[in-house]
Amino acid sequence: MMRIAIAGGGLGGLTLARILYRHGIDAVVYEREASRSARSQGGSLDLHPESGQRALAEAGLAGRFRSEARPEGEEHRILDPAGRTLVHHRPQPGSFSGRPEIDRSALRDLLLGSLPGGAVAWQHRLVAATPRPGGGFGLTFDGGRSADCDLLIGADGARSVVRSLLTEAGLSYVATLVELSISDADRRHPAVAELVGPGNLWCIGVNQILAAQRLGDGTIRVGISVRAADRDIDTYRSRRALLEMFDGWDPSLTALIEAGDSAPTPRRIEAMPTGTRWAHQPGITLIGDAAHLMPPVGEGANQAMLDAAELAGELAANPADPDSAIRAYEEAMFTRTHPIAEMSARVQAMMLSPTAAEDITRFFTARPPDPAPTK
Repeated sequence: MMRIAIAGGGLGGLTLARILYRHGIDAVVYEREASRSARSQGGSLDLHPESGQRALAEAGLAGRFRSEARPEGEEHRILDPAGRTLVHHRPQPGSFSGRPEIDRSALRDLLLGSLPGGAVAWQHRLVAATPRPGGGFGLTFDGGRSADCDLLIGADGARSVVRSLLTEAGLSYVATLVELSISDADRRHPAVAELVGPGNLWCIGVNQILAAQRLGDGTIRVGISVRAADRDIDTYRSRRALLEMFDGWDPSLTALIEAGDSAPTPRRIEAMPTGTRWAHQPGITLIGDAAHLMPPVGEGANQAMLDAAELAGELAANPADPDSAIRAYEEAMFTRTHPIAEMSARVQAMMLSPTAAEDITRFFTARPPDPAPTK
């Protein structure tokens, strides 16, 4: 029996394991975290019908997704620094035909709960993968543990260890995202909660965005996006410095920063070169951010889950020749993700430009809204 190792227990890796399991194919997911509750999983995301929702249907989880998702979370407002509404998208009440929101933690729990016991090996951070003379790979994990596999799938995110076996493509620093969280907002900060509403809010200035997003438990996640080279990243750990950046903005908007429960947390947003490809190698491939890291404008998780569904489908259709399955998956994935990565790069650049308010208003007036950059 072919031994399949999936490096990374994010949404892509878990979706892949689940769909393979439905086809009677076993795989082990090696995840660096100590347990399913080891850390916060971040904000919510909207699942697109043609990608994320399609993958969940192939995973047999569409019904459970509907019970967890929040169609009202698709509501999206865009304001200017004075608090004037530029765009207000209201979804059809109760409709799942668009891109309903679901918390990342809820989606991950849904996927984890669908896997057999032992499918996820927790506290296994991959540090090296070495090709074996007879095919397959030897895996080395932090702490000295090891394993072997016949097929290695890198679902290990932005700083993928597996990627380095296939391509030397580097990452470019495209923006800085500063995150804050407001818990129990309806009770503790009702004006802020009303401002954000049930979904996503963007407040767009010159070269900077102040965004907020409501989660299913009533928490509001705030994200401040700025250009990559504007300041040293540690500057953004100061709430006072952030408020100075938004000096002159309507106080109802800067209240999003003031209401944060803890110190602001900045992180670098990086992306791979659009159009990155690699020459096919037997017994190894990549999905999700490991394959095509894009700016976080709403496509990353959706494309990772679709990668998983398409790779699982190819492997299930051709179990006797996994290399042909991988080759077919890779060619289709390269073709599909290239224009999406280009679009994501354009949207990211547009959001942090001097004319962002006009450009984004035009963009969202012409097409359905993508989610906020707090994801």
